[in-house]
Amino acid sequence: MTVDQDVEAARRRAVEGFVRARYGPRGTLRLHRAALGLDLLRAPVNVMLSPVFLLSRLIAWGLGRLGLAGPARWLAARQIFLQSDLARTLNQDLTAFLDAMQAQRLIPQLPSGIRRPIVDAYTETRNAVAEITTSLIVLGTGLFMFGAATPGVISLAGPLAEQRARNRAIEEFVLGNGLGRLWTGLFPAEPTTTQVVLTGLVLAALASLVTTFAGLLADPAQVWTGIHRRRLMRLIARIDRGAETQGLAGEHLLARSGDLADAVLTLWRSLRG
Repeated sequence: MTVDQDVEAARRRAVEGFVRARYGPRGTLRLHRAALGLDLLRAPVNVMLSPVFLLSRLIAWGLGRLGLAGPARWLAARQIFLQSDLARTLNQDLTAFLDAMQAQRLIPQLPSGIRRPIVDAYTETRNAVAEITTSLIVLGTGLFMFGAATPGVISLAGPLAEQRARNRAIEEFVLGNGLGRLWTGLFPAEPTTTQVVLTGLVLAALASLVTTFAGLLADPAQVWTGIHRRRLMRLIARIDRGAETQGLAGEHLLARSGDLADAVLTLWRSLRG
């Protein structure tokens, strides 16, 4: 579809208005009210499903490159995540926005079967940004508390469990806290495997909660930097092309690269002892 300058200008004004209303400080606060419910239970499940989502989309991309369009389209359309109330609200708002643009003849009409995957992909990309935000928070926590890089909860669990073990050893030292600190400085208290695992599970639950509400920070930041506007304009460009499928968004790869770095860093530290 060829777009003239007047239509393009009208599109940009409409997108700017939607972005400010939905993702500005007040808009994102209203949006996240939808997460105060069952989303708190869905969040940890969706975090665990993130690698499955990435794998399915990479396989779909590979099938497409091999010319197997049918299987690629089928796999790319699979719903991996549990749909959250927040995502449902965003999908409804975005669908209403696109309907209004169609009524104004700013974008072409598309069958719902084609437009729905486009909207779903947009929402999933926003969720990946929330995971990236959580990873940055975890990384900052590790640097602040321990002076060490902790790109994920796995690498943070070990130092935190060690700190808890040290504090407990000091508190329980029979000759007092002062000598306890001296003793643990000479003979560090090592956490058990169970303590590390339990610490990791608690951190994972907290991280999923942070991810649910990470948009309160990430959405306004993306408004100010223009990321939300550019992402929405790319969505409209897909509608122009009538493109049902697309390559995997870079946000998903970046989110999973944090998990990979977390696992590699944890393995490296364990090998070093």
